Amino acid sequence: MSNRVFITGGASGLGRAIALRYAREGARVCIGDINPDQGAVVEKEIAAAGGESYYVDCDVRRLSDLEKVRDDLKSKWGGVDVVVNNAGVATSGSIEGSTIADWEWILDINVMGVVRGCKVFTPMFKQQGFGSFVNVASMAGLMLAPLMSSYNVSKAGVIALSETLSQELRGSGITTSCVCPAFFPTNLTATMRSENPNMGMNVNKLMKRSGVTADDVADDIYRAQTNGDFWVLPHVKERRMWMLKRHAPWAFDWLMQQESKRWMKKFGGAA
Repeated sequence: MSNRVFITGGASGLGRAIALRYAREGARVCIGDINPDQGAVVEKEIAAAGGESYYVDCDVRRLSDLEKVRDDLKSKWGGVDVVVNNAGVATSGSIEGSTIADWEWILDINVMGVVRGCKVFTPMFKQQGFGSFVNVASMAGLMLAPLMSSYNVSKAGVIALSETLSQELRGSGITTSCVCPAFFPTNLTATMRSENPNMGMNVNKLMKRSGVTADDVADDIYRAQTNGDFWVLPHVKERRMWMLKRHAPWAFDWLMQQESKRWMKKFGGAA
């Protein structure tokens, strides 16, 4: 039987790339999103890639939306094998310049959206005796650069949740993978909130310079989920930096401070 996959934020960006990656393996792919027009386009792309697809309206801020998707998948496909908690947004700004409203917005989507997805589908996975969660975090949750406190915290939360569930659910036949990419071309800045009007433009430049694409990240996700691996760290340079942080934190701190001075000078005043 082919994989049955549900992806939040599946109508664009990384979500779309993941959907098409599974479709090429003949999977049945349900994409949940808040953009039905774009969802209809991706539905056709999934079918053309060799998968079975359908789009559902799903706002990860509403538990009821995710519960409806779960029930639909139970009725339509008899269950689901892989849940990809991918939907997310971005923010930037200093601690004094970021608004509480922006903090609440990003935490509700990036953290609680993943919490809701895991909470809703865990009982189904346990009943089946198997299942995989793929939670999309970011290198921002491991590297913790300045002027990104709310985004960093949201992604660190996803990492903490994923590590916890990896231990908590393993005995029930449920695997967890945590995805931590750095910059790569996507549409994340389209809804980005920032106190600095130039931040989105500069992030887009960093995305374009990346040698990693959404398809590359999707390939790594598919491979990790299939193998039952926890960490998905697609960017070589940032993966090395993370290893440096773990084994020589003083050296990592020095390097990050040099980078931080440059960013603070450009966007936030003196470091």
